[in-house]
Amino acid sequence: MIWNPVQTGGSVLSTLAGTTNVTDESVSDVIDSAAKATNEAAEEVNQFVQFIENNIPNFIDFGVRVALALVAFFIGGKVIGWIRKLVRRSFEQTNMDAGVAQFIDSLLKFGLYALLVFMIATNFGIESSSIAALIASAGVAVGLALQGSLSNFAGGILILLLKPFAVGDYIIVTQENIEGTVKEIQIFYTKLATVDNQTVVVPNSILTNNSLTNVTARPERQLDLKVGIAYDSDLQKAKRLIEDMMLQDPCIIQNEKVKVFVDSLADSAVMIGLRAWVKTEEYWATRWRLLEQIKTTFDAEQIEIPYNQLTVTVRSEKEEKNS
Repeated sequence: MIWNPVQTGGSVLSTLAGTTNVTDESVSDVIDSAAKATNEAAEEVNQFVQFIENNIPNFIDFGVRVALALVAFFIGGKVIGWIRKLVRRSFEQTNMDAGVAQFIDSLLKFGLYALLVFMIATNFGIESSSIAALIASAGVAVGLALQGSLSNFAGGILILLLKPFAVGDYIIVTQENIEGTVKEIQIFYTKLATVDNQTVVVPNSILTNNSLTNVTARPERQLDLKVGIAYDSDLQKAKRLIEDMMLQDPCIIQNEKVKVFVDSLADSAVMIGLRAWVKTEEYWATRWRLLEQIKTTFDAEQIEIPYNQLTVTVRSEKEEKNS
């Protein structure tokens, strides 16, 4: 026996009508409404099933296209990687600047992937003119939204053209409190490595819109140190000891002039200045070694390196009354 909701609803409503004095006409109207709603629902289900059956070939075709697009994207990615590898190898053979090579590589990657997506979209039946119109209409909005990125892109081009620094240089951006060794120059960002081996990603616009110091731009760097000695110490002896240390140091460039002079007369010390030239890569090692050698030598020669002192005179009440 098959359950019929219309008959069941009618019997239930008839029973209710008999027990609650509902008229036969009201029950009939309710039954008709329920039957009509049931028929409409069944019709909608049938239409949906019919739609699915009629469009199964289209769904299959769409699924095949999506699968082919994914395969094409995967293969295209492999081809792009091979092209980039070939271009990088040619850059290495021509000894191209590392910053220029990195910038072109990132630009090539972006352009090739954009071309790949465009080709896949056209194979889906999208007209190339429609894509061009979409790109043109979205260009203004994207340009406004990506003003910072566009300025970073322009900054990267300026860095490559003007060459304020190159990969391997140590730079300092004083206004932004940023410093480190340049590792990569990309389309939008430049990567720096700090002395404690942290990676700092700096937008190119910051590097082009602020003054920076390229510490390693020259092969030689001036070593400039200041040492204080007590006023009652032998000044000439201290200068002679410093000169001997600098003349004997193997990292000091001896064909450049070495200077040892009185820099200033401070509150608690006579400040001795010393200047010499060293190779850029040997700057810090030489600086640290000379400072330690000066300290140990002055201690051995009884030359005092003073520190700030405050002299306090305490007077008794009796002395104050007598005064």
